[in-house]
Amino acid sequence: MTFATMICGQALQAQPNENGPLMAYVGTFSSPLGDVLPTQVDLPPGNGRGIHLFEVDRETGAMTPAGVHEMGTSPSCLVLNSDGTRLYSSNETDRVGENGKEGSVSAFSVDASSGQLTLLNTVSSGGDGPTYVSIHPGKKFLFVANYFGGSIAVLPILPDGRLGTATDIKNDDGEIGPTRATHAPPGSFAFSGHDRTHAHMIQSDPSGRFVLHVDLGLDKLFVWKFDERTGKLTANDPPAFSLPPGDGPRHFHFHPNGRWLYSIQEEGSTVVLFDYDEATGHLTERQTISSLPSGFAGSNFCSEILVSKDGKYVYAGNRLHDSIGIFSVGEDGTLTQVGNEWTRGNYPRSFNFDPTSQFLYSCNQRADNITVFRVNQSTGLLDFTGHYTPVGNPSSIVFLNR
Repeated sequence: MTFATMICGQALQAQPNENGPLMAYVGTFSSPLGDVLPTQVDLPPGNGRGIHLFEVDRETGAMTPAGVHEMGTSPSCLVLNSDGTRLYSSNETDRVGENGKEGSVSAFSVDASSGQLTLLNTVSSGGDGPTYVSIHPGKKFLFVANYFGGSIAVLPILPDGRLGTATDIKNDDGEIGPTRATHAPPGSFAFSGHDRTHAHMIQSDPSGRFVLHVDLGLDKLFVWKFDERTGKLTANDPPAFSLPPGDGPRHFHFHPNGRWLYSIQEEGSTVVLFDYDEATGHLTERQTISSLPSGFAGSNFCSEILVSKDGKYVYAGNRLHDSIGIFSVGEDGTLTQVGNEWTRGNYPRSFNFDPTSQFLYSCNQRADNITVFRVNQSTGLLDFTGHYTPVGNPSSIVFLNR
């Protein structure tokens, strides 16, 4: 068997077994967000039932239901280990810990023959509202970003796949950015996170020496040195890089060459290209481009960003405009928009490619569906297949070759 490795919808590497079954796991909001800040704009009703399983037709991209692992704690972000034997979920609406405010992260074993899940254990995420999980390349640690808690945590992965107590927790601190984004489109009222700290994503660089995370409220991208022996984070020098005030960095993705990093800004509706020095962890901003079509006016909240496996295209999600911006990557890494595809459903929270990169799957949170697009390998453009899959409040999708 060969497996596809995923980080909350982002593929680290893929080794497709095109003759075997292909499974998809969909994370959802399965209970309403409660006790949230009055500024919170995204309040999903919790229409999902937990982690939804599907078998995927490799020829057409269509998805057939294969079960549900019932969870009422909103397992909104999923990640598979490189062996395809363990799956981890961030449980965004769970309430654990002494103050009853912390979320949790769950570990599951994956049945090799059926793909079904068995819960191994659940531990505290080290903060409120865990929204992102990823696995260190060394396979011994899991990182989690706590959106409402404004913190990040390092959780050890034990030999049997269970999770241990956090080896490190860092709380974001600094000056909150303005409520008006520097690059907001004309007429935009987009405001989602400039009320306090909001850690939104955390992931190692390809080498595993550095760990990066963004805080939307602080408009910063942080860089940490990571000690794989102890599971400890140490601030790099400099410790953070600033994005334009109010733009709100949400997610980022490395180019396959490891030298370019693309960051998407939720409230500014932009994609920023950074040069990345893998020896020092230093970032140099080089280009800022809108995620929206020319002439757009109004409110929009960006979501996901992915670089194609061949490094030729970048895809950027737009919520409210409900589209995926498509960009060609130049020889120097700079972007040119070549298309903007309607997702056929509102509020695309995330999207992902199947292991062969033939199809792109859009998780349309407010439409309660996932739509499937065939990827044109020559142009990067997306062609809608006509396939809609009903899923309540889908948040993320990952794939497993069995």
